Amino acid sequence: MGTKKILNKDVSNVVEESLTGYLLAYQKYYKKIGEYNAFFYKGHRKDKVALVIGGGSGHEPLFTGYCGAGLADAVACGNVCASPNPELIMEAAKAVDQGKGVLFVYGNYAGDNLNFDMAEEMCQKEGIQTAHVREWDDFASAPKERITDRRGIAGDVYTIKIAGAACDAGLSLEEVVRITEKARDNTNTIGLATSPGTLPGNEKPTFEIADDEMEFGMGLHGEPGIERTKMMPCSEMVDRMYHELKAEMNLKEGDEIAVLVNGLGSTPLLELNLVYYELYKRMHKDGLKVYDAEVKTYCTCMEMGGFSITFLKLDEELKSYYDAPCYSPYYAKGAAEQVTWEAQEEEEIEFDESDIEAAPIIRSKEGVLEELNVEDARNMLLYIADKIIANKPYLTEIDSAIGDGDHGIGMAGGMQKAKRKLLKLEDQENVYRIFEEAGQAMLMSMGGASGVIFGSLYLAGAKGMESKNVLTAFDLAEMEEKSLAAIQERGGAKVGDKTMVDALAPAVEALKKNADLGLLEMLKQAEEAARIGMEDTKKYVAKFGRAKSLLERAIGHQDAGATSVYLIFQGMREFVEGTLKY
Repeated sequence: MGTKKILNKDVSNVVEESLTGYLLAYQKYYKKIGEYNAFFYKGHRKDKVALVIGGGSGHEPLFTGYCGAGLADAVACGNVCASPNPELIMEAAKAVDQGKGVLFVYGNYAGDNLNFDMAEEMCQKEGIQTAHVREWDDFASAPKERITDRRGIAGDVYTIKIAGAACDAGLSLEEVVRITEKARDNTNTIGLATSPGTLPGNEKPTFEIADDEMEFGMGLHGEPGIERTKMMPCSEMVDRMYHELKAEMNLKEGDEIAVLVNGLGSTPLLELNLVYYELYKRMHKDGLKVYDAEVKTYCTCMEMGGFSITFLKLDEELKSYYDAPCYSPYYAKGAAEQVTWEAQEEEEIEFDESDIEAAPIIRSKEGVLEELNVEDARNMLLYIADKIIANKPYLTEIDSAIGDGDHGIGMAGGMQKAKRKLLKLEDQENVYRIFEEAGQAMLMSMGGASGVIFGSLYLAGAKGMESKNVLTAFDLAEMEEKSLAAIQERGGAKVGDKTMVDALAPAVEALKKNADLGLLEMLKQAEEAARIGMEDTKKYVAKFGRAKSLLERAIGHQDAGATSVYLIFQGMREFVEGTLKY
């Protein structure tokens, strides 16, 4: 039996609706930023470095719960388990920029890194000085020699707390970064999962685990951990996790630490307090000094069962920032009278909840199209969008095998946004503008690595091209070659890395080799090349994304991104050929 979820019929707006509820409940503290899924703290101090945090939704109270007095100034909220898009991040930064620079703090995931990097570039073009600190406290996700591959989980809380205090102290951006990195580098977390969470809109959970099993070191999205074992008593769980932490951090008698016991979503407080009881006995025996401890739910994955333990090793400098008072509805330290807010009138927040049905597809003529005029290009992209949306369950199933199952949701959501944009376009004369608008809509709505990559598939190749009212086979080949180059430059993936590039690169090569055979024959060859590339991903070890932690266990599984590329080229061919089907 699947998990029962409290959701509305249309789950595509769950993030907007949930965020609206949060901001309506706590509107005396927060203000929404335009029409974006972002908000800022009304009482943030002026004339200081601004702190902006963010990431995928579904991990509440991370990140929304750590914005407030002495904490973050603004939050950028992505879709469920997907990073916010660059425009959303930039708007959050602009809303709180004081001219002293903006520091971004977020978890070290491929999608977050891509989108925050792009947002920084956009901010810098507008004269905003920026820096970032990526959280990588999950030491089970990679060895020390690959520390920059480690994921960010509950340790985000400590890093955000100390970063917020450093910003409020009026320090320079360079000094704030130094202190924040120091906090990050002295923080480590290990988790244990007993049951999965289920993303809104998905019927299957993020991973499968037997009722009598648990997994040490499992990631927040269900990424494999150190070892899957049979369930055991709490004392044995804690004993192993404590000794892993102690060894990782080289802790010794007399060291001072802050301790955070975090529930992953469904673990009750009674059990979390039992975890701390067992943990304290071991820390006390070894002579570790507990400077501060907290037991609560700080960082979750929907209703995932289990918990994590986070240690922050403190010195006098870090203590001064750790002790600084702060307040948000979900996290507070210090005296209540030190925290203030501005009283504001209630505000109404509205969202566009309309969904787009399958679009009527019109071709300029019967039979095979030798070229694409502006309306053909628009209708082709509408047809591809509906094809991807129809294949959402298929893409979700593929991604669930080695990822977190959100690829289908993200692609379908991005294609819906592209359809909205395409259906509103009127009297266009430049065929490249059609691809630009669709790509921009995907880039700025999807979030995650997919938003940057698949948005660029349309956008990067069309951008800067000389205006034309028809697209030939040679034009399409040139455009997709540009897109491939931009995607590889941005993401760094190459053939064999088990990504969408495995399908896109051979497809682009086929386009170039067969452009002189005409549009249809060229697309047939590209489609077949993409299919072979997609099938080849089953042989590879993943080098990017959440599947990379699986190593050899990813072999035998097909990459979801490569599958989407194949479906896109298949859609192009079907439209040009006149054999429309989903």
